[in-house]
Amino acid sequence: MNLDDTALISAALAGDGRAMDRLLKNHYDRVYGVCRRITGNDADAADAAQEALISVVRSLSKFDGRSSVATWIYRIATNASLDELRRRRRRPVAIIDEDPRQDHQHHDHPHHQTADPAAAPRVEAIADRMVLDAALAALPEDFRVPIVLRDVGDLDYAEIADTLGIPVGTVKSRIARGRAALAERLRDGNRSDNDRRQTPDS
Repeated sequence: MNLDDTALISAALAGDGRAMDRLLKNHYDRVYGVCRRITGNDADAADAAQEALISVVRSLSKFDGRSSVATWIYRIATNASLDELRRRRRRPVAIIDEDPRQDHQHHDHPHHQTADPAAAPRVEAIADRMVLDAALAALPEDFRVPIVLRDVGDLDYAEIADTLGIPVGTVKSRIARGRAALAERLRDGNRSDNDRRQTPDS
């Protein structure tokens, strides 16, 4: 079955359980990605994504077609993520104590034989993603959320504005300022890495 979202919604509302499953599966990866980047950790993201999908099922009959199905679903995912953050506001954000790249560099010592040389690029990619996630999680919500919707949800500025209920100009401003702040955090992180490498062992 290769149906578009609108057809899947129509079928699901008519009682087709497989159509509902297909609709949720089609969007789950991006829903989880949005929740993960907004909440900043896997546990909260899983809870938010689950709540988002439940809300999609419960609210399906209310979808009016004024926005795309994706925009509607990511709006629900965004709200679920923000609700999760509000519920757990007092819980500290998990902090990465060790930079995975440091561990990778340690294992690249000349006397160490790598069991799987092809794994090195994958390890580096995971490390880079973790550093990016940590920097993103440190941004204020007003900056983080529109960046996530743009870069993870792949929504355009108008769709983000509709999702968050703010003007398009505000969306553009927050994304620009957020990306600048994110770039600065990543530069600071790289400078710290370089300082650690240049500091001799005591």
